[in-house]
Amino acid sequence: MPWAIAFLPDGDALVTERDSGRLLRVTPHGQVRTVGTVPGVEPFGEGGLLGVAVSPSFGQDRLVYLYFSTATDNRIMRFRYSDSGIGSLETVVTGIPRASIHNGGRLAFGPDGMLWASTGEHAEPGISQDKGSLGGKILRMTPDGRPAPGNPFGTLVWTYGHRNVQGMAWDDAGRMYATELGQNRFDEINRIQKGHNYGWPVVEGAGGGGTYTDPELTWPTDQASPSGAAIAAGSLWVAALRGERLWQIPLDRTGALGTPVAHFTGEYGRLRAVARAPDGTLWFTTSNRDGRGSPRPDDDKILVIRPG
Repeated sequence: MPWAIAFLPDGDALVTERDSGRLLRVTPHGQVRTVGTVPGVEPFGEGGLLGVAVSPSFGQDRLVYLYFSTATDNRIMRFRYSDSGIGSLETVVTGIPRASIHNGGRLAFGPDGMLWASTGEHAEPGISQDKGSLGGKILRMTPDGRPAPGNPFGTLVWTYGHRNVQGMAWDDAGRMYATELGQNRFDEINRIQKGHNYGWPVVEGAGGGGTYTDPELTWPTDQASPSGAAIAAGSLWVAALRGERLWQIPLDRTGALGTPVAHFTGEYGRLRAVARAPDGTLWFTTSNRDGRGSPRPDDDKILVIRPG
């Protein structure tokens, strides 16, 4: 079950598999080989091997970062990539709450050079409002796991009041967007701003009344359950799980979101990850073997389009 995609400088992709704990290397021509199985991964429900990020200085440090579930927590680890497999892992962050659901898991380097991670509230909604907990948050850290300079609370926490963020993306102006899975009524795209409270569990969707930051866009949950996000060709692209489609949301010069357009509705089933490749193509994955889909004989897949 492919969960996340990150690109190496040569254009090959690193792809995580949630339940197997394998890290794959995939070429733009579709050749696949196993880098290795990540030690310590304990898949359980929505947990397992989740996010992957490649160091912006990969050419010098060869570092690859992973977000995964152990028997006791979710954590971020890193290793020095080599063709001989996954060697020893170095701890970046531990103690992120883990459960069978709502583990967050997205990992990415932002345009500021800092490492960002999204976490879920592991079915304990109240911790989203607890700034002392790492659950239900977006975290921002230095590459070695310390609170990044300028963080609003002097900790790893950048924003709070989230239910389960699984997508993060930045536009060319450095504006950040995140996808968030709602409960029964509304899924969200949020504009992420330093120190803001996004309302969960007090508010689902809009209606924050100035106390909580309202989303930029919402969908009914049967149209989205949004996971991965990427920006390409002037649009924000969002992979939808329950909605079984790839959403394209145009962005204007101010960063405002336009009217969403759905692609491939029902054609490939549940969609999980989406990432822009160095050559400008858009890679996205199906997620039909995640325990909630209806697998077809050739699932799961990595699909590639050229956005326009």
